[in-house]
Amino acid sequence: MISFVVAMDENRLIGAAGDLPWRLPNDLAHFKKTTMGAPIVMGRKTYESIGRPLPGRRNIVITRNPTFQAEGIEVLTDFDHVDEWQQSEEEFFVIGGAEIFQQFLPYVERMYITVIHETFKGDTYFPDVLDDWVVVDEQKGIIDEKNVHEHTFLTYERKK
Repeated sequence: MISFVVAMDENRLIGAAGDLPWRLPNDLAHFKKTTMGAPIVMGRKTYESIGRPLPGRRNIVITRNPTFQAEGIEVLTDFDHVDEWQQSEEEFFVIGGAEIFQQFLPYVERMYITVIHETFKGDTYFPDVLDDWVVVDEQKGIIDEKNVHEHTFLTYERKK
């Protein structure tokens, strides 16, 4: 199965100059809990913004650059494995960026979305696709001195 994990603001903003436009430790903890032990799939730009493989997960980077390499990751230059991942009992988590989300959209069955209930300035947006999905789980995030932005953790599944 292929799933998305993404955080966005009220306008579907997911990035600003290669980084997150907010600081929200609760979301990072949610991301870690959701993806730990599973394969994560990302584009090269997302990998480079993280700067290292994420521990405890199989890190797969998709890039058009056939010579791209980095220690601790698997590099793919095509989408030949998508059907295999889609049929797998194992959940593959696509974590960005925008171009990778767009390319994987036809194959995704579930989306874990953190909505930050504010608007930020940035340059990278998640596709406008939520009309084709239904919320199957919703949890309000806790606001405290480290997590000052109101947020909700949503799980979507594709409408049948």
